[in-house]
Amino acid sequence: MTIQELELKSVEYREKILRYIYNAKAGHTGGSLSVVDILNVLYNRIMNVSPENFHLNERDRYVQSKGHCVEALYVVLADQGFFPEEDLLTLCRYQSPYIGHPTKKIKGVEQNTGGLGHGLAICAGNAIAAKKDGLPLKVFTIMGDGELAEGSNWEAFMLASHYKLDNLCAILDYNKLQISGTNTEVMGLEPIDKKLEAFGWAVRHVDGHNFEELTSTLESLPFETGKPSFIIAHTTKGKGVSYMENTLKWHHGVPDKEQYAAAMEELEGIRTKILE
Repeated sequence: MTIQELELKSVEYREKILRYIYNAKAGHTGGSLSVVDILNVLYNRIMNVSPENFHLNERDRYVQSKGHCVEALYVVLADQGFFPEEDLLTLCRYQSPYIGHPTKKIKGVEQNTGGLGHGLAICAGNAIAAKKDGLPLKVFTIMGDGELAEGSNWEAFMLASHYKLDNLCAILDYNKLQISGTNTEVMGLEPIDKKLEAFGWAVRHVDGHNFEELTSTLESLPFETGKPSFIIAHTTKGKGVSYMENTLKWHHGVPDKEQYAAAMEELEGIRTKILE
């Protein structure tokens, strides 16, 4: 996809995220909107994974550690053809497999996640296995900034460096808000880059909504031979819908009828500007 095509695809993804959350009357809206541009680039420009090769050991791996933002992942997987999009009309409904966190019952999902702090360790294990098997694949995870308070992540950071897992890339969806407040208020994280560098990772900062930056950075993996790569993607919670942006209530807020209509109108305006 071209950069313009990626931009248009993200507008489409945001419309669908809102549509299915609005229909379900449940979901993690703000984080799904902040992470979706990263997922867009991963699935449409970077990763070697598809419905056709998902059964092959040589495919790339993606694990969504911040599992509560599963609506973004579901929308992208449906667009990739892993399952019919109309399945998402059952999101969060009784007996639907499309629940509020990733589950391997859904085609295209590598691992169950949701208990924060587990995704990176799973990916490190996958990366070690790939190295031992001589497979030239890459392993990716997206983490939430709030989940970096989980100690298990730091064990995984240390392990990945020790085993020189340069086939592993962790991406931080750094929107700086979590369920109970700002990161600064709840648990300070800075300086993230220096901490990860001290743990033996190669670190880069990107604008998590800039498709050129995301694409060029991800295409340059690994950043350093013999080191795992960490991307600090600076994002905006609720990105694309002005009244949701950087607003804590939209961590898991659901728009009402008027708010939904306003959001869809705003996204259509963004599409028009991209096409100008």
